[in-house]
Amino acid sequence: MWFAGIDWADQHHDVVVLDADGQPVGQMQVAHSAEGLEHLTTFLRTLAPESDPATHVACLVETNQGLLIAALLEAGLSVYPVNPTAIEGLRPPSGVKTDQLDALLLARKGRSDWPHLRVLRPDSPLLAELKTLTRDLQSLIQEQTRLVNQLTTCLKAYYPAALQCFDGVTRQVTRTFLHAFPTPEQACAARVENLEQVLRSVHYPHPADQARRLVSLLQQPRLQAIPGVALAKSRFMLVLFMLVLLAQHDLVLEQIAAYDQAIHSVSHQHADAALFASLPGAGPRLAPCLLAEWGEDRERYAGAASVQALAGTAPVTMQSGKWHRVRRRTACVNSFRQALYHLARESVLFEPWAKTYYTRKRSEGKTHAMALRALAHHWVRIMYAMWTRQELYRAETFVTAQRAHAGLKQENG
Repeated sequence: MWFAGIDWADQHHDVVVLDADGQPVGQMQVAHSAEGLEHLTTFLRTLAPESDPATHVACLVETNQGLLIAALLEAGLSVYPVNPTAIEGLRPPSGVKTDQLDALLLARKGRSDWPHLRVLRPDSPLLAELKTLTRDLQSLIQEQTRLVNQLTTCLKAYYPAALQCFDGVTRQVTRTFLHAFPTPEQACAARVENLEQVLRSVHYPHPADQARRLVSLLQQPRLQAIPGVALAKSRFMLVLFMLVLLAQHDLVLEQIAAYDQAIHSVSHQHADAALFASLPGAGPRLAPCLLAEWGEDRERYAGAASVQALAGTAPVTMQSGKWHRVRRRTACVNSFRQALYHLARESVLFEPWAKTYYTRKRSEGKTHAMALRALAHHWVRIMYAMWTRQELYRAETFVTAQRAHAGLKQENG
């Protein structure tokens, strides 16, 4: 058996190969190019019988996606993803870090822990497309949030009253209002007729009543910025945010809608789509995300505990002598963690037992985030049973099993 530690980077990859006894067989550095990756895979394949390189060469890499991984899998080699934090404890006391040393440590990690590592099984093209779409969609949503936060910060600095006038800073009525009254002074001096005209221009409901409400709101005593600051901020808001930022925001919204349509089309082609869609509160955006992050390989996980560790819902216990602490797991797939966190949050609104569980955790002194993580941890066990049995979620099935488990505990107690 050969163990190839591969330290990947944008421009090149360092490779160190050890044999079964831990002795170095070879090392190289290849460019991140078609020629470089072909040279790497050809070298690794020469170490094993041509008919079966997968069982003789183990490639240890600190990632599970990208062009490097695709090239290794296409060459018929076995890839074992290693969490980057797993090799930190193997470094020499000096703390030295080089790409070649990282490749060596990966090879050593593979040789020592190979029976406990799981080989990477590539997703089907359909699931790979879905995972890419859902993760890119999350990036677009984060960009949308960033733009909204920028506009909100600008208004808080000189015009906080504008944030209270309407229920969204990116709505058409808010933009029209800010164009008409870019400073607090102008808004405060506005008459009911002026405000009503602005509201009517965007077909805002009950414009006369709302105009009177705005006058009362805008004329209330408030903290005020220095006049020069207010004028400069109003210019910044109009020129930058209204003309550029909000145009970008509209473009992002258009792309988000397009991504939602693409995700809907792709996810409905997958056999497990209905399974994740049956989860309470999953919805058309969260269900495909859960499907993409969970995967489709029924042999991927040893049990629910493996999913809980991968998704970061399982806490980490730290103990030394009398000192004991439980902390949030950081070594996990963040996108998977976020999907389960959102599922837990939505299930509190749609599922009575989830609401009860969340409330009990809060009564025990857990924070909102801690209670949702505990609920997500609980959901993983339920989802794992659904996934392995290929059964849709039914609340009555879970509640019946929960009652039976509670009765069994009382009998044993």
